[in-house]
Amino acid sequence: MDTFGRNLRTTCAGESHGPAVGVIVDGVPPGLLLRTEDVQRALDHRRPGTAPWTSPRREPDTVEVLSGVLEGMTTGMPVMMVVRNADARDEDYPEGPVRPSHGDLVYRQRFGVVAPGGGRYSGRETVSRVCAGAVARAVLAPMGIIIRSHIAAIGTVKDPLDMDGLDKLTTFGTHTEEVAQAMQAEVLSAKDEGDSVGGVVEVVVTNVPLGLGSPVAGKLDADLASACMSIGGVKGVELGAGFAATRMRGSEHNDPYRLVNGEMCPATNNAGGVVAGISTGAPLVVRLAVKPTATIAKPQDTIDLTTGEETSVTFGGRHDPCLVPRLRYVAEAMAALVLADHVLDPVWQRTSSRNE
Repeated sequence: MDTFGRNLRTTCAGESHGPAVGVIVDGVPPGLLLRTEDVQRALDHRRPGTAPWTSPRREPDTVEVLSGVLEGMTTGMPVMMVVRNADARDEDYPEGPVRPSHGDLVYRQRFGVVAPGGGRYSGRETVSRVCAGAVARAVLAPMGIIIRSHIAAIGTVKDPLDMDGLDKLTTFGTHTEEVAQAMQAEVLSAKDEGDSVGGVVEVVVTNVPLGLGSPVAGKLDADLASACMSIGGVKGVELGAGFAATRMRGSEHNDPYRLVNGEMCPATNNAGGVVAGISTGAPLVVRLAVKPTATIAKPQDTIDLTTGEETSVTFGGRHDPCLVPRLRYVAEAMAALVLADHVLDPVWQRTSSRNE
């Protein structure tokens, strides 16, 4: 399935080496500010070919908004957007050998077809998600909900989260230029060796209202984890203290409550903004573990499906030596889609209106 959401329904389509990728977002309320330049700005962030540590594939990624928006405002009809592919090269992908740890083999087994350039399991499909994320941000904007991300780690180089520093990140997505340069050196070192490197993306959402989510099906944290895990290359997701909670006592992990302006608020945020599947009003803190890019130039053992024999393969195509720098914008988009889906939930809207 390529549809996300219950109240805000997002259907993505298109393939890496097809004519275009696109998306339809249904359930968008009318009267929201959604300018084409807002969508384009989001796409420009994840666009390839902009730095030595990204894929050199040259795509303008120019969005066309085909429906659902009139003079910069949503109409209440489905928002349909398309982005044309301009720089696909089928010759970079030999048909026989399957790439280790990539989707080549399992996709063929599942659908019985060969997908040039990765098809639907290529990172190219995330263009659709970023377009949809811009629509979701338009839903969230009137509520003051802010979604940001930073690069918490690439390889052995780490950048611990500083909540007060999220408004002053470098263009690379770190708190300081020194860390950015160290991370870039890590990526370029792997690239020079024909290899790749992984890392950690951290998404932080502030001004989250209390009460989003449900205690069983429809947990906010479960939906966030599912959305983030749906991004290619993501192998783990944690909220708040995450796996570090396994090394804590309850007295250390529990978030005590305090009264702030007459309202109950958690004084710490080991829960990452969600308890019992429902938002606490504290910032959502979500970390994504991103594996090294599977397609590399180093020789790897594999099977050639045209001969049925073991072989060694290298791939010289255009690939990111590290997925993290561009993937963080996809993670922001998926977080936006999940939150927009939850704020449009009619039960929460009724409850929140009673509490105003």
